[in-house]
Amino acid sequence: MKKVILAFLAFQLFACAELQQVVNQLPQGTAGGGTLDIAAGLREALDIGIDKQVSRLTKEDGFFRNELVKIMLPEELKKVDKTLRDIGLSTLADEGLRVLNRAAEDAVGEATPIFVSAVKGITFNDARGILLGNDDAATKYLTNATQTALYAKFNPVIKNSFEKVGADQIWSNLITKYNSIPLTKNVNPDLTDYVTQEALNGVYKMIALEEKEIRTKVSSRTSDLLRKVFILQD
Repeated sequence: MKKVILAFLAFQLFACAELQQVVNQLPQGTAGGGTLDIAAGLREALDIGIDKQVSRLTKEDGFFRNELVKIMLPEELKKVDKTLRDIGLSTLADEGLRVLNRAAEDAVGEATPIFVSAVKGITFNDARGILLGNDDAATKYLTNATQTALYAKFNPVIKNSFEKVGADQIWSNLITKYNSIPLTKNVNPDLTDYVTQEALNGVYKMIALEEKEIRTKVSSRTSDLLRKVFILQD
C-alpha cells in the first residue's frame, strides 16, 4: 500500500511539473495558428462567471431563494429571531430575514463595472499562476483585486436599500420589541456591515462555482478559446 501511495504522489508531482513546463514555455501573447492566449481565456472564464452567476443574484430572490448564498441572521440576532417566534411574531421575523436579502440583491447590481475593470487587468503572468492554481484560483485573484472597492460600493447601497425596502424600520421594530421583553439583554447589531460582508461572500461563491464548472467540465467550455486554454490543465 505504501508503494502505491508513493507511486501516486510521484505521478502527481510529475504531472504538475509537466504542466508548469508547458505553461512556462508559452509566449506572452499568442502561440501557434490557434491564437492560444491564457490571459484572454481566463478573462473570458471570469466574464462568464460574472454574467451567468452574479447577474442571477441581482434578481428578486436571487439571494433569498438560493441556499448557497442566502443571508441568514448573525449570531447576535438568532436569539432575537427565536424569541419573537416563541411569542407569536413569526411573520415579522420572516420579513426581517427577507429584507436583509433584498438589500444584498440591490447592492450586487453595483458590482459588475468593478469586476469588469479587474478582469481586464489580468496579465499573462497573473494568468499563468491562476491556470496552475486550484479550482478557485481565478476567483481568489478577483477577490483580492476587488474586495476593498466592492465593500466601499456595496455598503452605502445596502444602507440606502434598507431604507427603500423598509428594512431599517422592520429591524428597528423587531429589535425594539425584543429589547422590551423582560429579562432579555439588549442588542444593537450593525446590520449594514453584516449584510455587506455576506453579499460579498455570496458573489465570490457564485463566481467560484462557475470557475470550477469550466475547469472540470469540458461541456462548460463554450468557446474555442476556453477549450484551448483549459485543456492545458486537464
